[in-house]
Amino acid sequence: MLDVKFVRENLEAVAAGLKRRGVEFDQAGFKAIEEGRRRALTSVEQLKAQKNDLSRQIGILRRDPTNMVSGLGNSKINDLMGQVNSLSMQITDKELEAKKWEDDLWNLLKNTPNLPHADVPEGLTAEQNRQVRAWGDKPTLPFKPKTHWELGEALGVLDFERAAKITGARFTVYRGAGARLERALLNFMLDLQTNERGYLEHQVPLMVNADSMFGTGQLPKFEEDMFKVPFRAGDDKAEERNFYLIPTAEVPLTNLRRGEVLKEEELPLQYTACTPCFRKEAGAYGKDTKGMVRQHQFNKVELVKFTTPETSYEEHEKLVADAEEVLRRLKLPYRVMLLCAGDMGFGAAKCYDLEVYHAGTDKWWECSSCSNFEDFQARRANIKFKGRDGRTRLAHTLNGSGLATSRLLPAILENYQQADGSVLVPEALRPYLGGVEKIFAPPSGR
Repeated sequence: MLDVKFVRENLEAVAAGLKRRGVEFDQAGFKAIEEGRRRALTSVEQLKAQKNDLSRQIGILRRDPTNMVSGLGNSKINDLMGQVNSLSMQITDKELEAKKWEDDLWNLLKNTPNLPHADVPEGLTAEQNRQVRAWGDKPTLPFKPKTHWELGEALGVLDFERAAKITGARFTVYRGAGARLERALLNFMLDLQTNERGYLEHQVPLMVNADSMFGTGQLPKFEEDMFKVPFRAGDDKAEERNFYLIPTAEVPLTNLRRGEVLKEEELPLQYTACTPCFRKEAGAYGKDTKGMVRQHQFNKVELVKFTTPETSYEEHEKLVADAEEVLRRLKLPYRVMLLCAGDMGFGAAKCYDLEVYHAGTDKWWECSSCSNFEDFQARRANIKFKGRDGRTRLAHTLNGSGLATSRLLPAILENYQQADGSVLVPEALRPYLGGVEKIFAPPSGR
């Protein structure tokens, strides 16, 4: 969430920054809310001053024995008390009016995206993203490469038909070597990030409450994209609430420190978790629905950092490098794209996408988004740190996929496929598969 004080003092700059994202900020509406709120608060202060003055007069009358004996004091006090009661009612009304304006301000800002960093390219669509670097060469295959769904079916490692029978479209069943390869990928990525990159591994809930979804920016704007799970403990309506299946482990990992004050000397904190992720994938019917690149459920290793404002962009570059190392060790060609202002996620101030090449479809597919949210999430989730100077400030939060296997496993199948229909196992994964070097089709009927 944007800092309301910053918005007040830099309204034109805020509107210009949001326009870069293709968002028109309602300056007139903001000014009207602010003016209404100020009027109401000014009225509250004026009415309170009048009430205090009358209360002071009542006190003077009560302390004067001459007035009290004559009876004039009681009459005057009763009159003043009536005025005090009237002012109290007016104060309550004006406080409610001020609260309404504050709620309007809150509703405006909670649905307003983050401002793009100055380094973010201009543009509104993915075509205007900027390639920062690329690594590796596309595989040169002496035959027409198959897609991962063709390979998965032929090798008996992926079963889309039975997944659809069990649940519906955009789900996958991993079988045999496919299930082992998925598990190997996840273990390899976790070991890399925890053993070599300093991330602390967590096992987190797969369902979170609304406060957690709000803290990382999924609610309220993207509620329709989430899988909601109504919950009530027996007949106790007081326990009735909604949980949400996590769209990424970013949500529980970031909210681990919601409402807390960290210590500067312990930053950066680096957290990781491997979880299923649940999303209502959008898109036109029939577009990219084959295979597993647009799934409602997929597995991902997530990387989250808590930093100081002064170090967040240095840590952002390190985060990207941590995600890149996965692709380098798997020897998969990839490119790093700096997203333009209009293509970034709601809370990001700056974002890099890693895109891995799929030989079977001859496409680059995003397999990781690495974002710096600055203090946008920390303000929503109230995550602060106490500096060495004794000041308490909002932390900066960062997150990135490290990586999503729904894009990674297809890249392995398509890029490592062989002329005989088998698939080589990347060297980095062989220790996790008991030394297996190649995946062949299983015997018939398995």
